Amino acid sequence: MTIIGKHIRMERIMDRNTGRTLIVPLDHGVSVGPIDGIIDIKETVAQIAEGGANAIVEHKGLVGAGHRGRGSDIGLIVHLSASTSLSVYPHSKTLVCSVEEALKLGADAVSIHVNIGNGQEKEMLNDFGRVSYESRNWGIPLLAMMYPRGEKIKDEYDVEVVKHAARVGCEMGADIVKVSYTGSPESFAKVVEGCTVPVVIAGGAKMDSDRDILEMVKGSIDAGGSGVSIGRNVFQHKNPTRMVQAMASILFDNGSVTDALKMLE
Repeated sequence: MTIIGKHIRMERIMDRNTGRTLIVPLDHGVSVGPIDGIIDIKETVAQIAEGGANAIVEHKGLVGAGHRGRGSDIGLIVHLSASTSLSVYPHSKTLVCSVEEALKLGADAVSIHVNIGNGQEKEMLNDFGRVSYESRNWGIPLLAMMYPRGEKIKDEYDVEVVKHAARVGCEMGADIVKVSYTGSPESFAKVVEGCTVPVVIAGGAKMDSDRDILEMVKGSIDAGGSGVSIGRNVFQHKNPTRMVQAMASILFDNGSVTDALKMLE
């Protein structure tokens, strides 16, 4: 029965026709505070849902403040791990919510953030193992945000370390793995081929160019990726609804970057 439950929940956070997903993470408040775009969380969620995103990622305390009372529906992924930029160990993520608590909040899926290549890696992998077990036990999809960050990492966008991070995510039991884009479809294809579950890309820091964002989205799809999990480049955009629509045209309609840019004019 848990297998059936997981399939049903996966369809709430992924497009059932394409097998792709457009996720907008809104969990930045814990790590960097109430930055522009997530101060009025209810308005932000409304704009993202109107654009047609599949799901948002929130920490447990924002679920009631930001989730839907009316308008378009949107999937809910509750984030289980956290750290702050004020910490002396900002790359060390700790669990702040459980799978069971997330389910009680109405989550369609849960997510965990793991940084590999630093001194706290073993604790994060231990947490990952426990969350993976609980997710399978409860029949809820698990999104793993996998980043090579820390003392041993020279370049966190290098394809060799990114594909390693992605492989760790799938071998630990994630249903979807989120990693950084490696800069080209050719290099990112190596990440996708080494991971046995859907791979989505992070958006990274706020970009100045809409074209750069959309070309990254298109490149990841051309490489065999399964979508995006992009936060600041959506919720800090001058028109989040249209940016979501532009990304969706590439992800779900196989549209071009040129056509997507026209939607932002």
